[in-house]
Amino acid sequence: MEEARQSGVIGKLLGSVNSTMRRILFTFMSSGPIPQHIAFIMDGNRRFAKKWKLEEGAGHKAGFLALMSVLKYCYEVGVKYVTVYAFSLDNFNRRPDEVQYVMDIMHEKIEGFMKELDMVNRYGVRVLFIGDLNRLDEPVRVAAEKAMEATAKNTKTYLLVCVAYTSSHEIPRAVYEACQEKSKTNNNDDDGIVDVNDVIKAVDLEKHMYMGVVPDPDVLVRSSGETRLSNFLLWQSNNCLLYSPKALWPEMGFWQVVWGIFKYQRSYYYLEKQKKQA
Repeated sequence: MEEARQSGVIGKLLGSVNSTMRRILFTFMSSGPIPQHIAFIMDGNRRFAKKWKLEEGAGHKAGFLALMSVLKYCYEVGVKYVTVYAFSLDNFNRRPDEVQYVMDIMHEKIEGFMKELDMVNRYGVRVLFIGDLNRLDEPVRVAAEKAMEATAKNTKTYLLVCVAYTSSHEIPRAVYEACQEKSKTNNNDDDGIVDVNDVIKAVDLEKHMYMGVVPDPDVLVRSSGETRLSNFLLWQSNNCLLYSPKALWPEMGFWQVVWGIFKYQRSYYYLEKQKKQA
């Protein structure tokens, strides 16, 4: 009993030391530019499970714990928007049992996240689900809607979860809606026909993008050392830093976040120059 008590005291002490050291490092980092928005492609859950010979689903559970840690570090250092790629529209082409399995995990993790009220309230997180939500199973869609409603008044930080999403779906949808809006404005009808003299500008499209509710990402991270964008934020990532740590997603943590921000700070002035020239 005494040994367990001492172990608990030591654990709390180490946690306090780690928190203090993290705060000192983040204060130092804050003397330079901090990315406003970081997006993550969470790659490697299955490979992690295979690597450690774990049961099916264990990689996704470990990935959820990694997400909680990554969010905490991002918000603590001053990142306001975090976007994660949770489920691609293309993934609906997988076997039905595999899709259902992922839907069940997603439902479990949405409800699990909403039980993390300490973190949600401490960092004032507003949750937004991005994509064609009608494609989701009803329990998942309802859970997503409840999470958005429960956090709707939070404005300090944001978590955007891209589900049933691909850029190749987002962009044509934005074009269609921009044409519909232009048609209604100029012709007072809704036939979607745009006058030849009307020009659909980038700003018209961006207004109708799923991701138009937040600024474009400053850093796009894909774990596992992969460099493919996998149809994710193709429109929004034209002037952001691409970062591919070798860690599988469940292995992502403090140092991957720190190193990604340092890389952003080192490239900041070049990136800003490119944005102005765009």
